[in-house]
Amino acid sequence: MNQTLADILKEGFAALNRGQLAQAGQACKRAIELDEHEPAAHFLIGLVALEADDRPNAHKAFRSVVQLDANHAAAWSQLARLNASEGRVAQAERALKEVRRIKPSDPNVLDTVGTVLTQLGEYEAAKAFFARANTAAPRTAQFMMNLANNLVFLGEIDTAAEIFREVIALQPNTPQGHWGLASAVKAQNTDHVQHMHTLLERNSKNPRGQGFLYYAIGKECEDLGDWKGAFEAFSAGAAARRQTVEFDEPTEEMLFKTLAQTYTADWLGRCSAGNPDPSPIFVLGQPRTGTTLIERIITSHTQVHSAGELQQFGLSVRRLTQTQNPRRFSPELFEAAASIDPLDLGTAYLQSSTRMRGNLPRFVDKLPINYLNVGLILASLPNAKIVHLVRNPMDACFASFKQLFADAYLHSYDQREMARHHVRYRALMDHWREQFPGRIIDVSYEKTARDIEPNARRLINDLELPWEDACLEFYKSSQGVATASAVQVREPAHTRSIGRWRRYEEQLTPMRQELEAANIEISQ
Repeated sequence: MNQTLADILKEGFAALNRGQLAQAGQACKRAIELDEHEPAAHFLIGLVALEADDRPNAHKAFRSVVQLDANHAAAWSQLARLNASEGRVAQAERALKEVRRIKPSDPNVLDTVGTVLTQLGEYEAAKAFFARANTAAPRTAQFMMNLANNLVFLGEIDTAAEIFREVIALQPNTPQGHWGLASAVKAQNTDHVQHMHTLLERNSKNPRGQGFLYYAIGKECEDLGDWKGAFEAFSAGAAARRQTVEFDEPTEEMLFKTLAQTYTADWLGRCSAGNPDPSPIFVLGQPRTGTTLIERIITSHTQVHSAGELQQFGLSVRRLTQTQNPRRFSPELFEAAASIDPLDLGTAYLQSSTRMRGNLPRFVDKLPINYLNVGLILASLPNAKIVHLVRNPMDACFASFKQLFADAYLHSYDQREMARHHVRYRALMDHWREQFPGRIIDVSYEKTARDIEPNARRLINDLELPWEDACLEFYKSSQGVATASAVQVREPAHTRSIGRWRRYEEQLTPMRQELEAANIEISQ
């Protein structure tokens, strides 16, 4: 029996909602074969591409939708979100203007505006739009979730937790809601853990949903001191997540090799002068190593603005190299980038980040993966400061392994892959220090957490800023935190995370073996 286009699309959207991307993709193919000019078919392609973290094809699909139907508000919304998440502020605002033109008071539009503002780091402004969306369409789980996440960013944890509970009451089988609640509050008993275990069966064919639930279970088990249960959950969550991402390790190996071979002291000596602006402070390193803690210390200073995790430097590199490789980072990208005019790159970064940099003399860009860009940063912004977080390798690797990331750090869902990535990262940082001595400010997470004042004073001095006591009270800041550390940085520095990997020493044997094989010292 031949299916109609409407039937095929219905089937595709249903498969997508179940997390069955292969089936949804097949539906896309059949729909396009029937009618290549059907906006809904291209819209489904875009949504499937998003779920598969294929941003280039998502962009292409949503652009096709609005070319076919200029009043397709949902496609304009997706383009606004995509462009904002990638730091393309002007394109995001243009798309958002179209959305508001089509449906100015629609709750979906209000929610989209809030999402885009969040991606641009404007959390307080976003809060108002999320609240308006919830007023216009009360008891809508998606809108409630976005408001709750916004409140977490702003430090309103108790209110956020209550909303997560309302979401769960409204939609008991919502993995993201359970994960949000687990992330926001400390578990007091096993009730929620037990309930989430029952939900796993209902999500047996949905690895994405299982990932949320397992990571939530792992977090709550840690809260309760159930280390065995925690590790089993983290491992299962990582395995589920690994099914949904594609990590190309050989390409990563080539990427790190290209960086070390290309960006040297000799290369920097041949470069023309970059932009002399001294305002940027880059805080970088591996995720979950204390970058947010250090950023909060620095941005508690009255002369420093928190710009968040900006994508602008990498996007400026891509724009100036005109790279066509869909991968965010590639050997080809960095080979081409070595020939960029440093002044053009530095100026492009500063201009594209104007909206996020604030009005203070200095600003912090806290995108951890900028450690790949150290050579280019030194050439294009010679007066910028670079702060690098150093943490025990086992703690650093395990902290990433047990964290559910959005669309980055694809190496973190397998112990051996995580460890081998860490080895490459450490070798690259050694290369930067050797080639560019004195240009990187290394900060020990452990030393800072154990004795914050002398280490904070040393850091502020290295940044050539006058000391301010407010830097010791970073946890009182009202600025938003859009990272996995949003809850932790609302309290004073602590040492609970130091040596945490030892609770799982036996289970982490594969990770340890890879690090020891590379002669990396793992002792505390």
